[in-house]
Amino acid sequence: MEAERREFFRKLLNERLDALQREAEAGVGELVAEKENLPDAIDLASHESDRDFTLRMKDRERKLIFKIRQALERIDDEDYGECVICGEEIGQGRLMARPVTTHCIDCKTEAEQQERVRGL
Repeated sequence: MEAERREFFRKLLNERLDALQREAEAGVGELVAEKENLPDAIDLASHESDRDFTLRMKDRERKLIFKIRQALERIDDEDYGECVICGEEIGQGRLMARPVTTHCIDCKTEAEQQERVRGL
């Protein structure tokens, strides 16, 4: 991948990383706030369900932050944009849609088909 394209994705990934980190910092207060004095079991169950959902979302954000950092390392190593399975260049459209990807569309499709077969 040429240097100009790598720098485009470096900027894109850094912007996403910064946004995720800002959101994570802003949302921490919600999770550590004291429980409200909820009047009944239904309100408490709803509150707990909302909290569980928020925790799942935060975990997904944490995993995405990790993947973004890995992608930035691949840019530094000049390995970014290469499929880890076949070594071919990952298409521009795929990288734009999922800049943290490590697989070209053909290898990802094959892996998903194998997962479906194993799941049967």
